[in-house]
Amino acid sequence: MFLPMGDRLALGTVQFGLPYGVANQGGQVSRNEAAAMLDRAWAAGIDTLDTAVAYGESEQRLGEMGVAKWRVVSKLPAALQEPCEDVAGWAQRSVISSLERLKINRLHGLLVHRSQQLLGRQGAALQKALDALKSQSMVEKIGVSIYAPEELDMMWPNFQPDLVQAPFSVVDRRLLASGWLSRLYQTGVEVHVRSVFLQGLLLMDPARRPTTFDRWRGLWQRWEEWLLDQSLTPLQACLGFAGSMPEISRIVVGVDSLRQLNEILFASKHSNVLPPPELSCNDCDLVDPSRWAIQK
Repeated sequence: MFLPMGDRLALGTVQFGLPYGVANQGGQVSRNEAAAMLDRAWAAGIDTLDTAVAYGESEQRLGEMGVAKWRVVSKLPAALQEPCEDVAGWAQRSVISSLERLKINRLHGLLVHRSQQLLGRQGAALQKALDALKSQSMVEKIGVSIYAPEELDMMWPNFQPDLVQAPFSVVDRRLLASGWLSRLYQTGVEVHVRSVFLQGLLLMDPARRPTTFDRWRGLWQRWEEWLLDQSLTPLQACLGFAGSMPEISRIVVGVDSLRQLNEILFASKHSNVLPPPELSCNDCDLVDPSRWAIQK
């Protein structure tokens, strides 16, 4: 038995601090809009926020609005300055600064922003620093944000996280196909998935989709035909597919307006959506947004 879909959503807050996403039309969310979104999300049963040092003003904004009752997951800075003689001090200072900005005493989760930080020559020192932060009760769970399941293959022999955040969508099923989704669940690791809308690409009107993505025209056509056949909106299908996986603890959704959040909450009533295998894609040029060279 797992939580209802609404309770499994987590609110991504990158848009609170930065204008973010290929489909973002409104830019950075205003403070009033952000506060209204927090109130609406909490009332709907959402209890988890996803933020990061790298998300501009996000942590500061959240602290000003008050998030003491939330489960907050944040991330260390994306780069560990080399050479760093005191990794433990660097990690502790980063977390203390995040807690001060957020105005809370403890993080539910602290993620390493890139797994390469754990695999480099200072990886062992960083792991020790994470363990120390957990033992000091500054964080409840330590983990990592990954971009591909192969990162877990390399990391697992030396570091078993409490929490993993990974991309997952109708198009990007690598976490499931690799067996890692099941393995993480069976070993008690809390799994959060992001990019369920592929930064909004899966929700876009075909006429507005950047021409960069025309090379996958056949995939988009299959997607649109399947949605029509199933009488589903893109939002319902994206959320319903992620929600059909009991191994997933939280589905991180980024929103840039209260209207958009309400649409997500309404669409989240659909579950057990199982898109056909031919809608999945292993082409990293598509499923990894860091490789996009967008020409609108």
